[in-house]
Amino acid sequence: MTPTTRRLLLNLARILISAVLLVWVLSQAGLEQLAATARSADLRLYGLALVLAVAGILMRAARWHWLLRAVGARVSFGRAVYLYFVGAFFNTFLPTGFGGDVVRVLEIGPGATSQQAAGTALVDRLTGFIMLFVLALVALPFAYQLLPANLALLIAALAAAVLLGSVLLFEGRLIRRLTRWLPAALSPAGDAWIGRTYAVITACGARGVGGALLWSLIFNLSLIVESVLVSRALGLSVPAGIFFLFVPVAVAALLVPISIAGLGVREGLYVTLFGQVGVGAAEAVALSLALYSLDVAMGLVGGLIYLVAGLAGLRPKAR
Repeated sequence: MTPTTRRLLLNLARILISAVLLVWVLSQAGLEQLAATARSADLRLYGLALVLAVAGILMRAARWHWLLRAVGARVSFGRAVYLYFVGAFFNTFLPTGFGGDVVRVLEIGPGATSQQAAGTALVDRLTGFIMLFVLALVALPFAYQLLPANLALLIAALAAAVLLGSVLLFEGRLIRRLTRWLPAALSPAGDAWIGRTYAVITACGARGVGGALLWSLIFNLSLIVESVLVSRALGLSVPAGIFFLFVPVAVAALLVPISIAGLGVREGLYVTLFGQVGVGAAEAVALSLALYSLDVAMGLVGGLIYLVAGLAGLRPKAR
């Protein structure tokens, strides 16, 4: 079986998984009740959430731009914004949640090497996760009583694993020592592409990572406010603190590439999580789809920008 055939079969399997999960979740929620929830939505609050979604792209672009500058890359903020919008398109419409990161690396253009783009893109993504789980740990003592004990422990364990792994990654010395036995092409301690990319990660330094964490704090707070706005638009009265716990779990789960853009997986997860705090299946599915629609909107804007740039010959060649 050729690699192309395997990729085709894998994508078809993901489409099938998404379709099966969506059908099952929608059947549990009830289409009539789901439609009634959507019809009663407050479009003004949804519009505010849409504005925050646009601001979120700008915040994340600023975070990545900060990291690129920290490692000596010369990429303009406007270029970072463009690539983040384009990345939103590929993240939304590809089977995984990180296809846009690959596009950002491939199309970084003049001013940065592929290693600088890849290393800073990884730190960019990781600092977002770090701050998301820090917020979850801060909120957990105040909201754990609303959750089953095993779910609260899972959130705490995920947060601890992300924080510990990040410290080891950024510190660098232990990982290099443990991977010296690997072939040079695969070792973070080597001087091949992976080694040079890992050198970029550790070169971000305390100032670079600290600034990225600050941007991540601002962005993740806006992401949680965005979720609260959408929930209020749908008439849900879920305590705001719950989103500090559930959003990290949902974001982490969607990185597992078993469906197309997380469809079906996200909806089932929302039914399970928000069901713990008394939200009905129809309302949970409506919340999930409404939040996903914000991602779709940003992805469509990114796709349009990418198309126009291509037609106008403004896209630099991949390096």
